[in-house]
Amino acid sequence: MEYKDYYKLLGVSRDASQDDIKRAYRKLARKYHPDVNREADAEERFKEVSEAYEVLKDPEKRRAYDQLGANWKQGQNFEPPPGWETHFGGEPGGMGGFGGGDFSDFFSTLFGGGMGGMGGARRGARGFRARGQDQRARLRISLEDAYRGATRTIQLQVPEYDAQGNAVTRNRTINVKVPAGVTEGQQIRLSGQGSPGLGGGTRGDLFLQVEFEPHRHFTAQGRDIYLNLPLTPWEAALGARVKVPTLGGTVDLSIPAGARSGQKLRLKGRGLPGKNPGDQYVVLQIVAPKPRSDDQRELYERMAREMPFNPRAHLGV
Repeated sequence: MEYKDYYKLLGVSRDASQDDIKRAYRKLARKYHPDVNREADAEERFKEVSEAYEVLKDPEKRRAYDQLGANWKQGQNFEPPPGWETHFGGEPGGMGGFGGGDFSDFFSTLFGGGMGGMGGARRGARGFRARGQDQRARLRISLEDAYRGATRTIQLQVPEYDAQGNAVTRNRTINVKVPAGVTEGQQIRLSGQGSPGLGGGTRGDLFLQVEFEPHRHFTAQGRDIYLNLPLTPWEAALGARVKVPTLGGTVDLSIPAGARSGQKLRLKGRGLPGKNPGDQYVVLQIVAPKPRSDDQRELYERMAREMPFNPRAHLGV
């Protein structure tokens, strides 16, 4: 069956107040009432606006209807989302003040209820229970937090409805435990921290997608950590033992003689922790100091004479 846009049927916005909804319904009910309007489709239009009002005038029914969210497109077949539990029951009179007509299949699927003929008894929804919607947000943390684990406090703006069914936004403060070894893009699930349920239904969950703040030294790829390590020309040429920062502290690294710029050296297990810990890759960057005196310039000139070398030979130039 097709989704019914009750707001569109009444000609109001999705954040319309209860008074706006009531005024819109009364205007359309007068316009399409079968005793007044003799057009062929007037009775059907009257049924539609009455059904829309039956849902939107009731704060709990309206919240349940709004929880369909954006998971539909006009004209597509409607299927209730997972977690819905409808409890059927009814009593004569159906839509109080409705005046005639049946519930649509869409309404009956959401809220229960049988259908009868014109003027007959109609059965409506007596109650329902629905699980709250899941919510999603982003959580920005440092690489140090990802390495060691941390507890962070976040504030979220949560859409809710007041007792009159009007849409409002409330601030929520939540403490989040960040597990050691979390990776960028991973989701942290906080059970029962999503939107409240309806009719006694359980709350939804909150999913936090992890993002890493830019770091002045390190970058992460999965659990592996990368670091650009500057070297002097003589350290690269002769080999050396140098200090290297890691997320777990400073370690010593042996640079092989004849090291090349762009060469990667691996520090096993020095990445983000986990069942299979990541590694840290050190990318060598050779940095030549600028000569600051005549003696230093002469040293470079002597090196050029005594150590002729063309690093572009592989390019054919």
